[in-house]
Amino acid sequence: MAKEYGEVELFGLRGSPYAGRVQIALELKGVKYRYVEEDLRNKSDLLLKYNPIHKKVPVLVHNGRPLAESLVILEYIDEIWQNHPILPQHPYDRSLARFWSRFIDDKCLPAISKAAFTAKEEEREKGTEESLDALQFLEDELKHKFFGGESIGLVDIAAGFIAFWLPAIEEAVGLKLLSSKNFPKLSKWSEEYTNHPVVKENLPQRERVVGFFKARYASIIAPN
Repeated sequence: MAKEYGEVELFGLRGSPYAGRVQIALELKGVKYRYVEEDLRNKSDLLLKYNPIHKKVPVLVHNGRPLAESLVILEYIDEIWQNHPILPQHPYDRSLARFWSRFIDDKCLPAISKAAFTAKEEEREKGTEESLDALQFLEDELKHKFFGGESIGLVDIAAGFIAFWLPAIEEAVGLKLLSSKNFPKLSKWSEEYTNHPVVKENLPQRERVVGFFKARYASIIAPN
């Protein structure tokens, strides 16, 4: 049972992989929190107050003090609530976890977005190549049941986009990146991660996510 450390609020958006990261970390640690659903087309005054720079979710508010950016929030959560650690104990391993989490955000996600949601065929092909290269690095790095070992850690939570949102994108736009033939370890990891009881309970409805990406794709390929 996690210790209580005051009032916790999470400003999120159902379907956001970044807000989902924070929600999963809080749930894994058993932290009691108040969830506030945001409408990014009509952002609340509180969201704009708590995150005036990016004006995005997620925002974690702990005892009235806000934090933005999902990876920053995950590290904060791990330092405050130390049960079920999501960062390794050894400094070198902690640094590696930070590196691979940033790699996912800085390399994997932009490449996947380019492969799926770029109008120009040449750019899409380039994005596909970059995505496959990035996924191969993760395939080679995965040495256990999870990136964090036998339990879910920081890199697993960061890579949740690949486990759940990437297959939805593939279905929506007719793209195939994460195949069990080319990435057997990543494919098995994806199943283990999305079927973990805490993760499964906090994932959005797949049909809604696929529908969102279909609409996004249609708006990109529609003639001007």
